[in-house]
Amino acid sequence: MSNLDNLTSKIIKDAEVKKIEILNEATVKADEIIKKKTDEANKKASSILQKAEMESKTIKERIISKTDLEIRNKKLLAKQQVIEKVFEAAKEKLKAMNAEEFTKFIKNSIMALNIHGDEEIIINPVDREKLPEKFLDEVNKSLISKGKLGNLKFNVKTHEIDGGFILSKNGIEINNSFDELVNSLKYELEYEVGKILFTE
Repeated sequence: MSNLDNLTSKIIKDAEVKKIEILNEATVKADEIIKKKTDEANKKASSILQKAEMESKTIKERIISKTDLEIRNKKLLAKQQVIEKVFEAAKEKLKAMNAEEFTKFIKNSIMALNIHGDEEIIINPVDREKLPEKFLDEVNKSLISKGKLGNLKFNVKTHEIDGGFILSKNGIEINNSFDELVNSLKYELEYEVGKILFTE
């Protein structure tokens, strides 16, 4: 074989060796790049999953919290409605008093008040009919016996108060209507009534 052939053969052989080296190196680098990118992708995927799980947990907690609040509000509203009905029933019971009970109630209520004894009694026509003819005389005598003026009189005008009475003098009123009496007790008794109704 001539020197030229030998040289050509050596160049080709070296080229083959170099090619194999380059290919091997490229394969190693490719594997490294693939591994790096795979690791990065896995980390991102893990991060996305963690974020999704956290968001899912937060959303779930929000929904549960909102639902709990709605349930509490509905229960509270239902309780308030029941309590309201109890107080309304109390008003109806007061309005349903017969003449004797009503007369006694009005007299005792007036005698318990710190008044001068010359006020006007404001009362609706239906309730006034329940009172006996000598009601004012009896109440005024009782007031005099307590050192009061004993000069109560009925207001001449008709008043549509929903049961009970109002005492009036010089534009100042003591409101003892059934609505006012029950409403004044509401704040004080609401908690107690709720305990009685809803204690399990």
